Amino acid sequence: MKIRPATLADLPGMLAIYNEVVANSTAIYALAPATPDERRAWFAARQAGGYPVLVVEAGAGVLGYSSFGEFRGAWAGYRHTVEHSVHVRADARGAGLGAALVEALFEPARAMGKHVMLGAIDAANAGSLRFHARLGFEEAGRFREVGRKFDRWLDLVFMQRFLDGAGAEPPVAKAAMPAL
Repeated sequence: MKIRPATLADLPGMLAIYNEVVANSTAIYALAPATPDERRAWFAARQAGGYPVLVVEAGAGVLGYSSFGEFRGAWAGYRHTVEHSVHVRADARGAGLGAALVEALFEPARAMGKHVMLGAIDAANAGSLRFHARLGFEEAGRFREVGRKFDRWLDLVFMQRFLDGAGAEPPVAKAAMPAL
């Protein structure tokens, strides 16, 4: 198992994972599969924003991926908060890959001056809620019937993890620190 930055060559594997999750779960509230062009645009936007996209690979190709991006990016007051996503191929779930992929995001987020990482999780996904709790995320909000998929209303739970401790001084991105 190797976690590394994703490349364009990884997009077909990432797209297959994403579309399987869309088709078979409420982990993503999308109703239709993504196209290769949509995922290329997503990847390009993450790269343009300086956000990591990580993959875990083995001999069988891409087994999972993780990333984070802006949270409510229209307002600068949220600049110290990011929202992550992590998805693992169906035949590789339960082997610790998701935890490794999320944990690999913590240091890049800190290096970018981020204070909080959020995860948005379908409230009926008890496994994902437990998974996030094991990684130090705590429930921060619950929104009732904000999504609809598979002919039912879906509740969404936001979970958060402090990257540098609650109440810490506002972080400064290492890249933005003045030279001494």
